[in-house]
Amino acid sequence: MTPEFWFYQLQRRTLEQALPALIELALKRGWRAVVQCRAPERLAAIDDLLWTYDEESFLPHGSQGDGDPALQAVWLTCGDDNPNGARVRFLVDGAEAEPFAGSDYERLILLFDGRDESALAAAREQWRSLKQGGASLSYWRETDEGGWRKQA
Repeated sequence: MTPEFWFYQLQRRTLEQALPALIELALKRGWRAVVQCRAPERLAAIDDLLWTYDEESFLPHGSQGDGDPALQAVWLTCGDDNPNGARVRFLVDGAEAEPFAGSDYERLILLFDGRDESALAAAREQWRSLKQGGASLSYWRETDEGGWRKQA
């Protein structure tokens, strides 16, 4: 199976505002998820976020320090591991998609800040590279209503 690569350009919301809702959608589909970032400090911030983003809810998750990865619906990492058998992988803060081009994921979701020129340039470069490799690509942009609209 070849994964689909979906690029989500954040224009109005921050990653902290958008990521929990996207993870919730993946879990509603019955998928397990991995969230990959590049720095341990950012991993710790996402860990906190998923426990506290909503006063009435939280997203149960784990990371390397928690143990029992196979029991976790959502796994947080700075590496390329997938110990919970996730079907979807969220790549944030510039995490690279290329290593997963031939993986068994259903979908790889790259979230990037469209207001940050370096993040935008990095996303464009990943798009070009994946397209040259024949990957299935989709580009999603935020709507004024707070949803997402497929652009390409």
